[in-house]
Amino acid sequence: MLNWLDVSVFVLFFAVVVSVSMFKSRREKGHEKGSEDYFLGGRGLIWPLIGISIVAANISTEQFVGMAGQGAGAVGLAVSNWQLFGSIGIVLISFTLLPRFLKAGIYTMPEYLEYRYNKAARSIMAVITLVIYVVVLLTAVLYSGGLTLSTIFGLDIRLAVWVIGIIAALYTAWGGLKAVAWADLFQGVGLLLGGLFTFYLGLKACGGWEAFASSNADSLHMILPADHPDLPWTGVILGMPIVLIYYCGLNQFIVQRNLAARTLRDGQLGMILAGALWLLVPFAIVMPGIMSVQLFGDQITNSDQAFPTLIRELIPLGVRGFIFAALAGAVVSSLASMLNSAATIFTMDVYKPLNPDAPQDRLVLIGRLLTLVFVVIGCLMAPQLDNPEFKGVFNFIQNFQGYIWPGVVAAFVVGMLLKRAPEISGAVVLVAGPAIYYLFQTFTGIHFLVQVAITFLILCMIMLVMTLVKPMPAAKTLPVREDMDLRTERVVYVTGTLVIAAVALFYIVFW
Repeated sequence: MLNWLDVSVFVLFFAVVVSVSMFKSRREKGHEKGSEDYFLGGRGLIWPLIGISIVAANISTEQFVGMAGQGAGAVGLAVSNWQLFGSIGIVLISFTLLPRFLKAGIYTMPEYLEYRYNKAARSIMAVITLVIYVVVLLTAVLYSGGLTLSTIFGLDIRLAVWVIGIIAALYTAWGGLKAVAWADLFQGVGLLLGGLFTFYLGLKACGGWEAFASSNADSLHMILPADHPDLPWTGVILGMPIVLIYYCGLNQFIVQRNLAARTLRDGQLGMILAGALWLLVPFAIVMPGIMSVQLFGDQITNSDQAFPTLIRELIPLGVRGFIFAALAGAVVSSLASMLNSAATIFTMDVYKPLNPDAPQDRLVLIGRLLTLVFVVIGCLMAPQLDNPEFKGVFNFIQNFQGYIWPGVVAAFVVGMLLKRAPEISGAVVLVAGPAIYYLFQTFTGIHFLVQVAITFLILCMIMLVMTLVKPMPAAKTLPVREDMDLRTERVVYVTGTLVIAAVALFYIVFW
């Protein structure tokens, strides 16, 4: 149970987060925001804010519950491949894709597809993305957050879901992306500190590193056999790069921070900082899940309970309030990012094309109203996942996102490489991707990451054939911003290389 100090710390934490985020998001231009101010923070975010905000948006109870749960189960440390491959991916994308997107001056990723292909491609990606964000991601994040608070503190899961949703919607609807980014600064630091503190206490309870490593030697490997049911090395090598091109470079709720960068340097260094901080995930999240089974395995009936159980049993009274705030903050950060991005996509990719003369204040109003609508939908749907047939939040999220990954990556990457790929090819692969993936999900038993890889290869072949049969007469010309220096500085290459080297070292140690 929480004592008065725990409750005070929790309330103070969120009071500071909400107050600072609202103040910072209103400070520069008064109460009337244009769409660029609201959806992209006035394109003025600096690299530390971008980096920590990416981490806070990414690491939620999807990781604290789902990833720690897989670490506690049959996957072990290998589940860290998602974050460490992400560290490499986000660095490489900062070198390659980010300059292209900043050069075009776009608001959203679907907007880029209109410039490269046509309005149909933009609309299709917008609709698919909205469905995944609202039906899958928002719902799963709210559910996992409610499960965590319910496990640790005995709260009713429905009450916990609504509390989290209301806090996120409050400052997101008020201040837009800048409010989200400033809130993430506090919540991102809090969740990493909370995770590392839990790792320290867990390691101490296990008897130190040598005792922990010896007792869990079979779980502390990054590479699993090709026939492993949960994360085979074939899926990691073939499918995970496609996933991470999407996630780090084409996923609106991550990329939106980079599109809001003050300069290319800020955007690139922010992405590299995020990649560096992701290196902490194995220690702050995955290993505590493994420790929980070693220490309290008799109390864990569902692997998703591993991290919450460790907190409940190890964190002393008086500190739980901070951990409680860090975990709730992790949920709120991811939720706020998804809400802001979903509202941005609907407003700029669905509403504005139908109402091209809509004034700026109406676009902002639409964004605010949609933020509230989406959070209500998520809060109503989230408790439905609380049933015995549900097989884990991490697998739920990853499997369902397979419907969007191959088609989107093919439309962007192949479209960049095959500059004369016809306009219709973008819409074709965006529609064909989910259909082909569905066939694999229904009629094959191969791992979903391998399904993603094969689907992507089929889509690439479709685009290649369409280009050979009927190429565009000439490559399309994309918009160009004249107010930004798009030369990559040496410090970006140096720091990015250091992050990749650190990832390589981790793989060498935990092969």
